[in-house]
Amino acid sequence: MLFNSLQFLVFFAFVLSMYYALPHRFRWVLLLAVSCYFYMVFVPVYILILFGIILIDYFAAFLIDRASGKKRKLFLALSLVSNLGVLVYFKYYNFFLENISLLLNNFDVQNPLPFIYVVLPIGLSFHTFQAMSYTIEVYRGNQKPEKHLGIYALYVLFFPQLVAGPIERPQNLLHQLKDKITYSRSNLRKGFLLIAWGFFKKAVIADRLAEVSDLSFNYWWTQNSASMWLGVIFYSIQIYCDFSGYSDIAIGAAKTMGINLMENFRNPYLSLSLTDFWRRWHISLSTWFKDYVYIPMGGSKVKKAKFCFNILIVFLLSGLWHGARYTFLVWALIHAVILIFEHFFYKEKQTQTIFSAALKILYVFFATTLAWVFFRSQSMEQAIEIIQKLSFYDTLPVYVNFNLTELIFCFILIAILLGSEGAVKMFNVENSKKYYFVVSSLIITCYIFGIYNYKQFIYFQF
Repeated sequence: MLFNSLQFLVFFAFVLSMYYALPHRFRWVLLLAVSCYFYMVFVPVYILILFGIILIDYFAAFLIDRASGKKRKLFLALSLVSNLGVLVYFKYYNFFLENISLLLNNFDVQNPLPFIYVVLPIGLSFHTFQAMSYTIEVYRGNQKPEKHLGIYALYVLFFPQLVAGPIERPQNLLHQLKDKITYSRSNLRKGFLLIAWGFFKKAVIADRLAEVSDLSFNYWWTQNSASMWLGVIFYSIQIYCDFSGYSDIAIGAAKTMGINLMENFRNPYLSLSLTDFWRRWHISLSTWFKDYVYIPMGGSKVKKAKFCFNILIVFLLSGLWHGARYTFLVWALIHAVILIFEHFFYKEKQTQTIFSAALKILYVFFATTLAWVFFRSQSMEQAIEIIQKLSFYDTLPVYVNFNLTELIFCFILIAILLGSEGAVKMFNVENSKKYYFVVSSLIITCYIFGIYNYKQFIYFQF
């Protein structure tokens, strides 16, 4: 069920009204039932995978908590292997098999293992990582095992962030699912504002920019350098509006029910360094890798060579997390190399002149934009050819026409985004007149200018 659909709006209106109509003790039942329904709308049978992960981790947490010494590590390992095994089978099995086949072909040996042709369970990487964080935190002693199976299942299945995050920690979410939450007008207002803003970013900006960026990437051989740059820049804004728009809707939907999810984006394209960019972009994933991979490996408090190795491993794992494609690995490698360079040669200053800050923002934007070329491309060959087009100016005619009026409107929307993003997050919802004006303006804008072609959110594929 897509957030940007009438079906979701009807679904959410029903859930919210029932949530506050029911006594507290029955709310978890409602949320668990509707979360299951929400997920089963995509591919119903895959709910069994989630149930399997839930049962394994639920019992593993008790075994970890009661065990000592090597047994604790063994039970944690069994839990992690079970979760990662599902992820590897669905997401990486064919990728590994293709590479094994290529290797064996060099020795005239045929690979006997069969390829699998199944639809990837939607949001698999997200809820797998959220489930893993639970058993890791129990192992570390930061979280006691949750005795209520239904509450723990809801922690994994909670519908607003089930498919594309934010990836929550058990310390933040589990207790909220048990807390007695009373009706709050302030929570409703904050939630609806975030939902409206998320819809605006997705339906009005992201899907409109996609009409240009998709043409540029899908027919890259027909583009000249100028039109290719336009498509690449638009994709950079599109993926931000698409993913942060989803996060805003998810956080807003939870907020209306009095549940606080972690912030996932913090104006990343206003960063003054790529290091700062990763403190602001997909925060729930970057902090997951920081807490569970980077710091356990020693973080930055190690020798230079080990630090470089740690950064490379973390980012290559992040690239693999996004998908089984070499383009994702190159995207990750670009970020890793720049972060290593910044660590040794680039010092962030607390005070900035407007000019120097603008230059640094442009540096971050264009560095990430060029990296997005590999992220968006379907093959290394396509990515390399696009980079070549961007590198050399040419005057070839463009065979895919762009509507000039639509392009101008896109630039106006980008300017509105840059000028309003921070203001919306800090908006005082207690001022009724201003609040209703802003929310109604967003709704009307979404209705008039929104593109509702049921275009799936980009991160649903992960």
